Amino acid sequence: MARILITSGPTREYLDPVRYLTNGSSGQMGAALAQAAVELGHEVIVVSGPVRVSYPRAAQVIPVVTTEEMAEACYRHFAGCDGVIAAAAPCDFRPVYFSPSKIRRSGGRLLLELEETPDIVASLAARRQAQWLVAFALETDAPRECAVAKLHRKGCDLIVLNTPEAIDSETTAVEVLDGAGRVLGSYQGSKTEVARQLILLFTRVFADRFPSLGMA
Repeated sequence: MARILITSGPTREYLDPVRYLTNGSSGQMGAALAQAAVELGHEVIVVSGPVRVSYPRAAQVIPVVTTEEMAEACYRHFAGCDGVIAAAAPCDFRPVYFSPSKIRRSGGRLLLELEETPDIVASLAARRQAQWLVAFALETDAPRECAVAKLHRKGCDLIVLNTPEAIDSETTAVEVLDGAGRVLGSYQGSKTEVARQLILLFTRVFADRFPSLGMA
């Protein structure tokens, strides 16, 4: 069986002590993937942003808040894992300046300068030895083309394409693409059932390269 690192949920990037940038990710897909992996006997480590979902008791859960914290937790555990499923939706940008005091109204415009946060998947790909990497891509325009471009840019093996309709929803529709743009699987329904299909697909795709992912 494999030891799988799963990232889940959103991250937060604070402007001041009470305000932050984030997104609508609920962590439901990450929790469903963790449960599906545990059901097949895999060891699961979940690095999760702030969510209200529950993860399986058998999984090791590492709570984080910011994208940098999520990245650092992934770096710490990556070497001991066989693969990564990056289902989280970390903030891509953070404020350049954090105000230690609450920002007050001034009657004018507030200009917000942002900088990019660490690219977790790309950083893991640069560090990997034999691990497999699966990323998620939520796209709105030219979705397959953008998803495959993201796969190559980040250096992962497969990418799971979904749409904004999946955000904070109990259902989803996904396609799994490889580096050649081929659709290896297409699933829709509850996130619980889709997660089970995804874990089974990853098991089949990576079984020959990574024997520890063999079926129970």
